[in-house]
Amino acid sequence: MALNWFARPGARGWRCAPLPGGARDFHRGLPGFAATPLTELPGLAAELDVGRVFVKDESSRLGLPAFKVLGASWAVHRALASRTGTAESPVTLVTATDGNHGRAVARVARLLGQRAHVLVPDGVHPAAVAAIAAEGAEVTRVTGDYDAAVRQAAAAAAGPGTLLIQDTAWPGYEQIPGWIVAGYGTLCAEIDEQLAAAGARPPDLVGVPVGVGSLAQAVVTHYRSRPAGTAPAVLAVEPEAASWVVASLTRGEPLSVATSETIMAGLNCGTPSSLAWPCLRDGLDAAVTVTDAASARAAADLAAAGVSAGPCGAAPLAGLRTALTGDGAGQRRAELGLGPGATVVLLSTEGSAANPQVPPGG
Repeated sequence: MALNWFARPGARGWRCAPLPGGARDFHRGLPGFAATPLTELPGLAAELDVGRVFVKDESSRLGLPAFKVLGASWAVHRALASRTGTAESPVTLVTATDGNHGRAVARVARLLGQRAHVLVPDGVHPAAVAAIAAEGAEVTRVTGDYDAAVRQAAAAAAGPGTLLIQDTAWPGYEQIPGWIVAGYGTLCAEIDEQLAAAGARPPDLVGVPVGVGSLAQAVVTHYRSRPAGTAPAVLAVEPEAASWVVASLTRGEPLSVATSETIMAGLNCGTPSSLAWPCLRDGLDAAVTVTDAASARAAADLAAAGVSAGPCGAAPLAGLRTALTGDGAGQRRAELGLGPGATVVLLSTEGSAANPQVPPGG
């Protein structure tokens, strides 16, 4: 099978406005908040022939096994604060999800005394659905893929007393997804501080898994909004089963693609967020697709190194391995600007507990 790869090294020169502020101070005020670990893995550095490799471990964030609560909590906070009046009845927070975002919205709703209605597409494991329901949410199974669930969630949130908290944007629905992206900026700010504390230089490459593109938008914006200095390469990694990023970048316009089943359930999205696409089009250095087998192997290797990672969280390692091995690897390494002393950060966005269909370590 041909390697699905796109590279544009000139993206490192693109600049944009920074993420809106306020989210990190908000997160720091939440009960039980703590920065997640940035774990150095020298064995991976030796394998990949780079200087240092760090993995941002999001296996436990505010009591949940994924990073998504950063965006959900900030967006719900901003959305509720923007509602007129102070004595309104509780609202129902509505969202579609492949798992982690819906559970995060349900958790935030429960903590704030609100209701939650979460719609899940085909392919989401029953244990993940049960975890969402355990947060007190009403869960609706949708016949169809993630895009179908998003459409039905938007329809379900059209009535009174509802509020759509969706982590993808489309024309006419961009404010709340924008707050979600801003919430993810907390993760990026932590990485800056943790690299400095480890005596490491700023990253030369950041690997990020991509579903609808909101986290990648946050990462690109974080690093491309600095007026001075060399920005890192940003590598987007997506499943072969849902590869809109490579397809869209190759075509130069946003494309929706048909998806199929994958163990990387949280990345099984076929349509880009309208907010993310312009940022990724101009600011991504490269994108690569990975197989389920490569993701499962990466998850097992991370587990052996002490990092709990589900298939989505392990995807960046699988993507970097795919890029740096096989025919043409030297050219791809050059396109990423990776020398033997490079510092690499891989975003492991979920722990193994977030994906019950894949046994820990494999």
